[in-house]
Amino acid sequence: MISIFDGVKSVLQISENDPGLALLLVHLNANLKAVFNDPRSMFVSTSVREYLFDGVRFCINPQGIAKAICNQIKESGSKTIREQSDGSLAFSFFGHKNGSGHEVYEVHTGKGDPMRVLEIQKLDDSHNLQVWLNASAEGETSVCNQINGTDASAYPPFRQRGDSMYIFSADICRSVQLFYQTDIQYQGIPGYRYSIGENFINDIGPEHDNECFCVDKLANVIKRKNGCLYAGALDLTTCLDAPVILTLPHMLGASNEYRKMIRGLKPDAKKHQTFVDVQSLTGTPLQGGKRVQFNMFLKSINRIGITENLPTVLMPAIWVEEGIQLNGEMVAFFKKKLINTLKTLNIVHWATLCGGIGVAVLCLIYYIYQRGRVVEPPVK
Repeated sequence: MISIFDGVKSVLQISENDPGLALLLVHLNANLKAVFNDPRSMFVSTSVREYLFDGVRFCINPQGIAKAICNQIKESGSKTIREQSDGSLAFSFFGHKNGSGHEVYEVHTGKGDPMRVLEIQKLDDSHNLQVWLNASAEGETSVCNQINGTDASAYPPFRQRGDSMYIFSADICRSVQLFYQTDIQYQGIPGYRYSIGENFINDIGPEHDNECFCVDKLANVIKRKNGCLYAGALDLTTCLDAPVILTLPHMLGASNEYRKMIRGLKPDAKKHQTFVDVQSLTGTPLQGGKRVQFNMFLKSINRIGITENLPTVLMPAIWVEEGIQLNGEMVAFFKKKLINTLKTLNIVHWATLCGGIGVAVLCLIYYIYQRGRVVEPPVK
């Protein structure tokens, strides 16, 4: 069992930020017992499975005004809140992702330009997202809504030291740039290591020409005067339909405005940075780790008495790591079909080159020797 506040708090913040639901907040305060199963505080106990996928249930057999409030919450359309078979509602972080994968990707075949192989061209028949703010009143697509790169299952071939590449992550509704870090060896297979740069969630705002990420959907939270969050945090409210803030695990690289009120943070780039090792010639991923942390603002919510003594702090909820490693069978196949073949070709190449040079040297020596044997005719 774990203690969480996110289900209750998410619903309350969704209500606070929705004009229609905000009108019911005064009634919600009087009906917390009926809506949220008689909560004693902002913290409730649940299992990891319920928290992440099955859902933490609320609105169980509500009556009167409580029923009207639950209907309004249901109609708000948040992805993180689902109606159950018995009519109750449930909040979960990833329940809407479980069994999903229905997005349709149209990708580049690489014909005519192998450097663009598997590059996403369209997502669900659209060249761009409609999640973030757009660049102008005319609706011109902003840099935040652009879909760049592959889906991270493979990468363009013929990588070069010092280059960069993009991946698109549907989980956080944005493209991410990866930068070359160093040469690596993975079980005898040479490759390049790439990782996200400091610009991932550190460089956000008008001064970086990407203020489209500053959705400014949350009221009375720790943010800059222009509505952007401080460095190291990204507001995913419009992406997840829930007041979720993205950081790196243990708030690695995040501004002190967020870190100073949280105890126990131990950020470590080796453990908490996103990276991928890629075979440079083919673009095949050898190993990698996608690491992110989801947070929510713990804060007082207007007209809700149970929250009145809460400080305003960005509270870590969970951090997630998705990893990939080429298994032994694939490593052996890769070495046999590519690495050993390349080594053989390399040996043949140098043997041919050295043989050619040797033949040229022998010919030169023979030529010089023959010239030395030429006898000049006598002078008459």
